[in-house]
Amino acid sequence: MVSLLGCLETKNESKKLAEIDINKLPVETAKLAHAPEVPPPITRKEPARIKIDLETKEVTQKLADGVDYTFWTFGGKVPGPFIRIRRGDYVDFTLSNHPTSKMPHNIDLHAVTGQGGGAEGSFTAPGHSSTFSFRALNAGLYIYHCATAPVGMHIANGMYGLILVEPEEGLPKVDKEFYVVQSEFYTKGKFGERGLQPFDMEKAIREQPDYVVFNGSVGAMTNEHALQATPGQKIRIFFGNGGPNLVSSFHVIGEIFDNVYGEGGTLINQKNVQTTLVPAGGSTMVDFVADSPGTLILVDHSIFRTFNKGSLGMLKIPGEHNPSIYTGKTVDSVYLPEGGAIQKMPDDKKPVVATVKTLEERMEAGKNIYSQNCAACHQPAGQGIPDVFPPLAKSDYLMADRGRSIRVLKNGLQGEVVVNGKKYNNVMPALSLTEDEIASVLTFVRGSWGNKGDAVTVDDVRKAK
Repeated sequence: MVSLLGCLETKNESKKLAEIDINKLPVETAKLAHAPEVPPPITRKEPARIKIDLETKEVTQKLADGVDYTFWTFGGKVPGPFIRIRRGDYVDFTLSNHPTSKMPHNIDLHAVTGQGGGAEGSFTAPGHSSTFSFRALNAGLYIYHCATAPVGMHIANGMYGLILVEPEEGLPKVDKEFYVVQSEFYTKGKFGERGLQPFDMEKAIREQPDYVVFNGSVGAMTNEHALQATPGQKIRIFFGNGGPNLVSSFHVIGEIFDNVYGEGGTLINQKNVQTTLVPAGGSTMVDFVADSPGTLILVDHSIFRTFNKGSLGMLKIPGEHNPSIYTGKTVDSVYLPEGGAIQKMPDDKKPVVATVKTLEERMEAGKNIYSQNCAACHQPAGQGIPDVFPPLAKSDYLMADRGRSIRVLKNGLQGEVVVNGKKYNNVMPALSLTEDEIASVLTFVRGSWGNKGDAVTVDDVRKAK
């Protein structure tokens, strides 16, 4: 009975909103914001007539270091801009398709009550504009995406974003708001393969992405692009999943969600949550307080996606540890567990013809390969970790025998080694790198951080057994 009454009340409210004379509403132009920024909260207490102009454009931009991709976009970036309106607003939406586009596009806003979520009224050829209007009847956080056939291809190429329809009373106040969208990309080349990568329809149909990323590219929210907050601030993340295929297990390492607005609804349906599921074409809002300083890591906890495909972001909170909450490391001692056998699956991969020609190109390629595969252990500047991972900077072990270095990358290494007079006993797994990639990364390491070595060629790698 309660559910039935609630349904009737909602229908009555929607009917009242639909009866408001749109000609008497104040007119505003919507403020849009690109990720990770969010437009400011809406402070007006009455509905308005909102003008939204959005352009579709096909652009070639960075997908990862050394990797470009031709994205199909709303507003020139992936994801498209964050749109913020209020329940009861009447929206006049104009979609313009840039003359250089090769494809027609449209937009399906999950916030729209009407055929195709607006897709039917917004199908737009290159060099044309289309306008349709809708009433925002339901509050919530909604995905929007292109719905032109083939729909999956348009979404997979980057055409999605979030629209927030605020409830009349607004959302509870917070200090910081961020906009994050997860999505996947399907490329002809494997993860990290250099150059301009085309879309691979077969991989998309098999649901086997090479990249799973936040905000359109690997590293879009890391290092100098990390989100920023201060201790004690209350933070809200508007999180969407553009898909087109995978469900996200959204988690922030080092924090707990105080409130979760499940599936993008307007009610807090759970508190004290570690990880929340977000379906493809869905969203969530999460709130938490930055209780302790440090670098929080945003991940999809389907964890290989994070550390091998790119779904990693950072939220930096500067300051000193509060030992009553978290101390940081207080003891550093050596622990040597048993075992450590290197495991590697059979590999029938054929040698890849070298794609790098000049020393400059090989150094740049090697730098990218190092950052993706080696920096976590040997550190970004090759300094290693004392008593655990040996340094590569000014390394006598590395520079003494080029062939040995190649064999280590190809076959892995375990057992005691002596580097710069210090003993290390650890395990390095064999890396699944091509001959060209091994040549590039060793050329980079041997020519960086005080090392003075000559370049390593693909022929050198082939000869090393």
